[in-house]
Amino acid sequence: MNANTAQRLHLTVVSAGLSVPSSTRLLADRLTEAVRGQLADAGREVDVQVVELRDLAADIAGNLVTGFPSPTLEKAIETVTSADGLIAVTPVFSASYSGLFKSFFDVIDNDALTGKAVLAAATGGTARHSLALEHALRPLFAYLRAVVVPTAVYAASEDWGGNGDPLTDTLPHRIVRAGGELAGLMRGRADSAARTTTDDTAVVPFAQQLAALRPA
Repeated sequence: MNANTAQRLHLTVVSAGLSVPSSTRLLADRLTEAVRGQLADAGREVDVQVVELRDLAADIAGNLVTGFPSPTLEKAIETVTSADGLIAVTPVFSASYSGLFKSFFDVIDNDALTGKAVLAAATGGTARHSLALEHALRPLFAYLRAVVVPTAVYAASEDWGGNGDPLTDTLPHRIVRAGGELAGLMRGRADSAARTTTDDTAVVPFAQQLAALRPA
């Protein structure tokens, strides 16, 4: 499959930032550009849709109470579940993801994200909360049977004032690495699905694609 015939990919970005502007949305945008750039380098075009959970707070609460999503929330859920890849970014409160972030994924069907390529990221005031990525976000998406890329990205307040020193200014490098991992999974998943229709023996297992992305 060449770049001219490859299907367009669809990337959905979920941002749980509460303020305007927010560091959560800033990190989401940086990650989006990293994924978009690396897909472009591979000759793949991508459509990006952003879901701002702040704008859906009332709809999410209503769904939790009634069991039925509003049309706006239903459209947001469809945007997430139909994407080839997902970037999910939350602020960290009390050493975990925000209540709004968790509530949104609570109203999504447990099987809807099975096999979905996900890049998990978070922001916080101090680097001490970075482990929330491993003890909160990664288990959440594992429960939903999504495939989370090896590199999760946490941005503390001090990370935004980097001086370009590769030994201390690591956020840009983590963003590029994580973006490359998600771009690789999105390409692999789409190409495998396309090959399935023509040659079942040519399909590389999705788990094998993920293993190839893990750092040596």
